[in-house]
Amino acid sequence: MRFLISHETIYAYANPASESVGELRICPVDTKFQKIQNRKLILEPDIPVESYQDYFGNTVECFAVPFRHKQLRVRMEAEVTTIPRPAPASIAEIPFGQARRLSRNARISLYLYRLPTPAVPLGVAPAELGKRFFRESKPLRDCLLDLNSWIYNEFEYCPGVTDVSTPLETIIQDSRGVCQDFAHLMLSILRTNGLVARYVSGYIEPTDPTIQDGAELIGAAASHAWVEVHLADGTWWGLDPTNNQSVGERHVKISVGRDYHDVAPLRGSYKGATSQKLQVIVSMQRTGRS
Repeated sequence: MRFLISHETIYAYANPASESVGELRICPVDTKFQKIQNRKLILEPDIPVESYQDYFGNTVECFAVPFRHKQLRVRMEAEVTTIPRPAPASIAEIPFGQARRLSRNARISLYLYRLPTPAVPLGVAPAELGKRFFRESKPLRDCLLDLNSWIYNEFEYCPGVTDVSTPLETIIQDSRGVCQDFAHLMLSILRTNGLVARYVSGYIEPTDPTIQDGAELIGAAASHAWVEVHLADGTWWGLDPTNNQSVGERHVKISVGRDYHDVAPLRGSYKGATSQKLQVIVSMQRTGRS
């Protein structure tokens, strides 16, 4: 499939900011299953942008505005082609107990994807939840799909009731949140149960234009989030608990990390302004078949 994606962020300051700096993780990345045909990054004020690769292999654009400005506007436009992902290899059929033992021997570069973070705590609560899905002899594939479905069915997608600082225990208690919360919950259960798993940020097509009155996928109003689980053959299986599905052609990846804080779309600071108004506009439109 071919898509045209745009992501626009506007910071309007109550008073002029004397300077600002920032890092961007909003541009899709080339992978085995998606190719970037064209990409454009526009900043207003018009300033140069540098880039580097972070620890997780993500491309990060960074900028500095060293003068007074009343507004900061960042717009990314990209043309992306995606291809179908095959079903997980037969390695996903091995018993969960065997998969957990193999995860303990995963290469050192994956070790961080087994550890807790402030957003993805490990402990008694995720361990108890994991007992619903993980049994030694149960096929890993079934464990993961059951967990994915449970989050989708038991938690309400409710924008505005949480933010990036909301504790996971609150998400579990209230049974509601947004895609980043559901990804953090799934990661907490996976890592507590000994599996290697990482957070993924990206975009998702809201509706399938080839299906009349088709169901709308959740999470398209802003950048989306899902989870990738590392399998014993070295591949990653993407699962989207917000929509109860495996990641496919309608998902476009941006970045990976331990949790949201490693892949935040825009991170930065400014001086001089007393307050700001933030506006984010995301669009993903299908333009044809690949």
